[in-house]
Amino acid sequence: QVQLAESGGGSVHTGGSLKLSCVVSGLPFADYCLGGFRQVPGMERELGAIAGIDSDSTTYADSVKGLFTISKDDLRNTLFLEMNDLTPTDSAMYYCAEDRRCPMPLMASGDYYGINYWGKGTLVIISS
Repeated sequence: QVQLAESGGGSVHTGGSLKLSCVVSGLPFADYCLGGFRQVPGMERELGAIAGIDSDSTTYADSVKGLFTISKDDLRNTLFLEMNDLTPTDSAMYYCAEDRRCPMPLMASGDYYGINYWGKGTLVIISS
C-alpha cells in the first residue's frame, strides 16, 4: 500500500521559514518524480515544485522560485520542501504527490491526470 505522509506545517510570522517533509512508503522512492503542491480553500491546487529522479533535477513555479527549495533523501524515502521568507499569501494546505510521468511536467490543475498518489496534507499558516 502506497502512502505519502506530510508533516512540518505550522504557524509562523511573515518572513519566517518552515521545512515540510513527505515520507513515502510502498513504492521505490528513488525511481519516482514527486511534486509539492498547495491549496487555499476555494482555489485550485497549485503545483509549486518538482523533484526529479536526480538530485539536481528540480523545477519551480514562478510563484515560489528563489523562495522554496525541494529536495529528496532517497535513503530516508523523504521529500523535503524548505520554504523561506514566507508571507500570508503562502498560507495553504501543502501536499506531496507522485506522478507516473517522470520527468514530471510543471502543470496546471487541469493536467493532474498523471498523479497516482496524494498525501493528506499539512497546514501552513503565515501571520502578518
